Amino acid sequence: MADAPNPIQLQKHLKGVDYPAGKSDLIQTARDHGADDKVIDALERIPDRQYDGPNAVSKAVSDVG
Repeated sequence: MADAPNPIQLQKHLKGVDYPAGKSDLIQTARDHGADDKVIDALERIPDRQYDGPNAVSKAVSDVG
């Protein structure tokens, strides 16, 4: 799990997401907020489904990390 980004940094890049949100929306928002490759890579590895809030995203990232 050393590859997983810091949860605080992750949420910083996802600020303003309207939940529920899909994987592609999360990735686009992170890119729009200047996320680095580590954050984008982590989001690209999560399951392609709807996430109901920031905690769900953080859990998915840590599970695949």
